[in-house]
Amino acid sequence: MVADGMRVGLGSGSTVAYLLPALAQRELRTLTCVATSQSTERAARKLGLTVRSLDDLGELDLAIDGADQVDPRGWLIKGGGAAHTREKIVAAASRRFVVIASAEKAVSALGPPVPLELLRFGLRSTLAAVGNARLREGAGVSPDGGLIADYWGPVGDPRRLAARLSAIPGVVEHGLFAPEMVSLILIAGEAGVERRAGGGER
Repeated sequence: MVADGMRVGLGSGSTVAYLLPALAQRELRTLTCVATSQSTERAARKLGLTVRSLDDLGELDLAIDGADQVDPRGWLIKGGGAAHTREKIVAAASRRFVVIASAEKAVSALGPPVPLELLRFGLRSTLAAVGNARLREGAGVSPDGGLIADYWGPVGDPRRLAARLSAIPGVVEHGLFAPEMVSLILIAGEAGVERRAGGGER
C-alpha cells in the first residue's frame, strides 16, 4: 500500500516496530513520514526514514498503526503506549487509516482498560467525573506532557462511552477509535492475514 512519494503516518507500539524496518528495506527515496511518538521517530530516523512534522505535511496519504483491541464492528481501543491523542490526530489527518494487529488483539467485545489523556489542572475533579478511572503507573505521561489514566468501568456501547468521555472537561482524549476512522484492518494469525474492511474505507 505504501508507494514512493507518499506522506505516511507511523503509529506507535510493538506491532509498528515490525513495520519500520519493512518500510526502510524498500528504500523509497521520496517517502516522508510523520511519527506519533518520540520512540517511533527515533527508530524511523535510525533506519534512514525521513520524518517531518504533521504541520509541515498537512494531509497524509496513509496512516498505519496497531491496536490494543479490535471488535467485530471495527471499533478499536488504543493507547497502551500513551500516544493515543497523537495517533488519533494522525489517523484523522490521513486519507486512509490502516490498522495492523496480531490475532490476540481481535476480541468479541471491547473491555477495559480504556486509556485516557488528562490535563493536570483539576485532575481530581476530572477523575471523579470519569468514574472507575485511575492514573497509570510507569509510563504515565503522553508525548505532549498530559497525564495518562485508564478507565476500568464497563465499555458497553463504545459510541455512548466515547461521547461521555469526550464531554468531560479535563479529558484531552480517550482511546476509543470509531469504525468510520478506519479504512482497513489487517489481523495476522496462524492461518495468514485476515482483511477486514473498516467503516471509513475510501
